[in-house]
This record gives sequence, structure tokens and C-alpha cells, in this order.
Amino acid sequence: MTYTLENLAGDIRQTLKDSPGNAGSSDICQFVEKALGDENFISTNFGTDKTGPRHIIYEDPDFGFCICVHMYHDAQNGKPHDHGPSWAVYGQAEGVTEMTHWRIVKPAEGDSPALVEQEETLVMDPGMAHFYKVGDIHAPNRAGKVALLRIEGANLDNITRSKIQPVQAA
Repeated sequence: MTYTLENLAGDIRQTLKDSPGNAGSSDICQFVEKALGDENFISTNFGTDKTGPRHIIYEDPDFGFCICVHMYHDAQNGKPHDHGPSWAVYGQAEGVTEMTHWRIVKPAEGDSPALVEQEETLVMDPGMAHFYKVGDIHAPNRAGKVALLRIEGANLDNITRSKIQPVQAA
């Protein structure tokens, strides 16, 4: 049986209703992995019409979460960031992403950014999903073409993110 965008959105909506906040995070990751394992889901939602890096393919009118397709055609190293007051799930559809996790060593103060240092790196292969709770700082690195399915707890187009800067090595 095909797992559709409507199935994914409905499963996430029900999870957020039954287990709000971080409580349903592992369930949401399982639904994302289920979508990533369905060839029809991938072919339907990751088409050649997706030329830019980010496409919102669903935005929930009640809970506010978004389902996004991200397409990167070249190598790219992201900077450490959070998602402001939102959580996010990254699901690897194609290629490999090395997701570096960072920890705050000095909180932001006034106009000064939070200072962070690397903690660990998670290698995300196709079919994998990972939940980032509010405030988790991470940076994606891609060696080549990558496709991601990302669930945002809120539309990140409308979110102010924290100022973050890596600690400079001495």
C-alpha cells in the first residue's frame, strides 16, 4: 500500500494531538522513515519540478507544521543554526548528509551571538530521520546531490532564528 503525503500529514497531526511537544518525536521520525521507504511517495513528491532548495508541500492549518522537500544539487556546508522556537525532523531521501551537532559554550547576550563548539557528527543515509527539539543546534554538510524530507514544527519562513557563532580555535 502506498504511503501518501495525506497519510504522512494525518499521522503527524494525530501524533501531535495525542503526544504534543517532544513526546511524539520518535513516532514522527517513524512516519518520515515510512514515507522515505515508499518509492511512490518519493517519485510523487521529489520531482524534477523542484529546482530550488526548499519547497513546502503541505502546511497544516490547525497545528502549523510544514512538510518540506529540500533539493540540493551541489556540495554545501551549512552554518550552525537552530530553528528558533520550532522543532524539526530531517529525513534523508537521497545522498548523504553529515549533520554536525553543536553545544552552547556561551549563551547569547545582547547583540552578541551564542558561541558554540562541535559535539558530534551524525551521518544520515537514505531512509534515516532525526528529530531536533527546540534549541538543538546543528549544521548540515553535503558532499554532493542531496534530497531531504523535512518536517518543521512551524513554517520557518516566519521564524526568527538565534544568532550563533562557532568558537574560534586558539
